[in-house]
Amino acid sequence: MITGKTIVLTGANSGIGLEVLKLLLEGDNRILCVDKNTDVLEKYAGEKMTVMQCDVSSKEAVDAIFDRALEVLGSIDIFYANAGYPYYEEFNYVDWDRVQRMFETNVFSPIYTYQKYAQYLNGRKGIYAVTVSAIGQMAMPGFTVYSASKFAMEGFQQGLRLELPDNIQLTCLYPVATDTNFFKTANSIEFKKPFPVQKPSVVARKMVKGIEKGKKSVSPCALFGFAKVLMKFLPFVRTMYWGLEKRKFEDFKQKSRAISKESVTK
Repeated sequence: MITGKTIVLTGANSGIGLEVLKLLLEGDNRILCVDKNTDVLEKYAGEKMTVMQCDVSSKEAVDAIFDRALEVLGSIDIFYANAGYPYYEEFNYVDWDRVQRMFETNVFSPIYTYQKYAQYLNGRKGIYAVTVSAIGQMAMPGFTVYSASKFAMEGFQQGLRLELPDNIQLTCLYPVATDTNFFKTANSIEFKKPFPVQKPSVVARKMVKGIEKGKKSVSPCALFGFAKVLMKFLPFVRTMYWGLEKRKFEDFKQKSRAISKESVTK
């Protein structure tokens, strides 16, 4: 159990972040929880937990988070950058605002956060944790831009690890699809999540344990880890898996076009 630490947790209002918060509150930790929506977090606010409503996608927002953290916590032993912005769609056009926002939230923000945290530590020991995603290791139809942002973070963590100073622990989380509202925000039209799907409580428990044990990476789904090895030696397995996900995506496209056609005729 992680205990006696000062912690900043972003993307804490739902899903993996909320489950991580519940586990951290079991220890004697003081936590600053950050999210653009804070309706659920307000229920947990108290002496050990402070809520900050904030969209993490800009440098100014990250600066404000650090200022607030030092104000209410006094120090930052662990910074967990968990906030993310997904979208599920057919990438047959360019909605540049959405692309930019996705990279600002999923890539630029956690990179800038690391820079700020390393500067703050100034040689003192600290832990930087970040949610990368299994989709940053294997792309999926419908998640083209989201996958691209997570592949960018995978490249960042690989390079950073080769330069990482001795005083900083870097722990990266690679969850598969989770049974959370995270995927509901990816599109207003319901779609089938990529296989396999895990409960956020399971993912959170493994991530907290991974941080505590000083792990470099945490892959909560053993099946995905096994599948990656299998696909390396038997490429047709990857082709079969992508075929399954493409059929789901084709179903989504048909549903999306039917809804669009219906809205035009009204």
